[in-house]
Amino acid sequence: MAKPGKTRMGKAGSRRPPRWNLDHLYRGPADKALARDMTQADKRAAAFERRYKGKLARLSGDSLGKAVAEYEAIDEILGKAMSYAQLLHAAAVSDPKVGQFYQTLSERTNAISSRLLFFTLELNRLPDKALKGKIRARRLSHYAPWLRDVRVWRAHELSDDMEKLLHEKSPTARASWVRLFDETMAGLRFPVDGKSYTSAEVFSKLSDRKAATRKRAAIAIGKVLGANIRTFALITNTLIKDKEVEDRWRGFSRPVSARNLSNYVEDEVVDALVSSVRKAYPKVSHRYYRMKAKWLGKKRLDYWDRNAPLPKAPGRAIPWAQAKATVLTAYEAFSPTLAKTAQQFFDDRWIDAEMRPGKDSGAFSHPVVPSAHPYILMNFQGRSRDVMTLAHELGHGVHQVLAAGQGHFMSQTPLTLAETASVFGEMLTFRRLLAEEKDSARRRALIAGKVEDMINTVVRQTAFYEFEARIHAARRKGELTADTISETWLAVQSESLGPAIHLDGDYRYYWSYIPHFIHSPFYVYAYAFGDCLVNSLYATYMVEPKGFEGKYLDMLSAGGSLRHGELLKPFGLDAADPAFWNRGLAMVSGLIDELEAM
Repeated sequence: MAKPGKTRMGKAGSRRPPRWNLDHLYRGPADKALARDMTQADKRAAAFERRYKGKLARLSGDSLGKAVAEYEAIDEILGKAMSYAQLLHAAAVSDPKVGQFYQTLSERTNAISSRLLFFTLELNRLPDKALKGKIRARRLSHYAPWLRDVRVWRAHELSDDMEKLLHEKSPTARASWVRLFDETMAGLRFPVDGKSYTSAEVFSKLSDRKAATRKRAAIAIGKVLGANIRTFALITNTLIKDKEVEDRWRGFSRPVSARNLSNYVEDEVVDALVSSVRKAYPKVSHRYYRMKAKWLGKKRLDYWDRNAPLPKAPGRAIPWAQAKATVLTAYEAFSPTLAKTAQQFFDDRWIDAEMRPGKDSGAFSHPVVPSAHPYILMNFQGRSRDVMTLAHELGHGVHQVLAAGQGHFMSQTPLTLAETASVFGEMLTFRRLLAEEKDSARRRALIAGKVEDMINTVVRQTAFYEFEARIHAARRKGELTADTISETWLAVQSESLGPAIHLDGDYRYYWSYIPHFIHSPFYVYAYAFGDCLVNSLYATYMVEPKGFEGKYLDMLSAGGSLRHGELLKPFGLDAADPAFWNRGLAMVSGLIDELEAM
């Protein structure tokens, strides 16, 4: 492995943000290997259904363990194929041929997986006593954590026929509305100063050094979103109602409860997190934005100034090679294992960071399947925030690589813990940069940038959660108009950001571009969960660094085999304790204290 500080530059174009190489999965939609995999999955699923349907109760523990292993293998084949389609689509959302391929493969995958649906339903009908006897067998005991997680859904499962109907309808139901949102957003163009920009490009202008540019970009965003707001309101109303119907049938009393169950976290823990963050608004976001308004010479910030660079802050673009070296050096200083794992993403082209029209405007690390490897998508524009995004997504990627040893089923980490490594990667990068920076103006800019990232992660995402909670509750009384949704958005944003930011005009429509509300309802609190968790973890590391790296790598390698309580226990932390969340918030408040003293 090359030293992280000396970035490899061998291949042509490696100084520019890269495109990923999906040939590691398949060489194209027409690849014969993809066709063979789908045919094999279809045949194996049919044989699996014939062999095991209606027979699980009579199987020995070892035979049931063998069945789970076969089920996992088939699911991994389908997971690899669908991951390829998802990645191809994310890189070219506006391409109709790619969209057609994605939808067609989704429908075929759905048809094959419907044959397997009986398996977990039958597993959950096994009495606890019977399963306890079977799980003593070596083959089945390996899957004990997976069985534990499957069985938490027992009380919320419907009849076999109902589950199969919901499963088979999903590509033409919820998934189609999500696709409509993605393709609508990807097709939008935002006119600023005579030029047309994608959403990723125009939102980056909200961090421009020139206030006039930020204002024009913000107004353009609001006007374009406003022009399409009826479509976005229809998508939102439909998906919330769809969720409410399914939640009601499954017996979930609160809209967030299904998400909490999938994260294996109690409603009370999430309530404690949200309550702690909301109580901290005045001493965190409200206080910071009052200070930032003074720095910018204003009584109140306009909403397009929220992410404005600070006066005298360094403004030059950061080259891709420098961003790469910065992150790898920070990882190396903490753990050579982390750095070595992260280096693979660059060496083997597992990253797509190039800006281009039609590409998904967000950022993610897709785990794919353990037999392959993760892929990272982002849009690198040379800003300091992009360096932190790279650190964040590499954290996800490293986590996914390390957890792969748990196998396809148990490598999958709940959302609440999935953000741990990503936010920790950001923190390592920030602390490295801060330790090396001696110029006072640059230090202030670094700290302020980190505070803003933390506010965006903790305060803003908690406000997103509160927005979702309110509109999901209101939707139960009937369809919501775009104006009603927008007024709720403004109320929640005002509460969280505070009186130092002026929210008016077309900012009311900004809720409509946020993909998490569409893709994964109530996902957003996971960011606040992860950030506060990492702040508490990092505080522990600062007090007692000896032995921390090993415990941290063990936590990442555990994947989804352990719950959050078990993973945090070696560090002496307990998420059920309100002091845990307050400790994480205290780190943000402490950085603001430092800024005030500068």
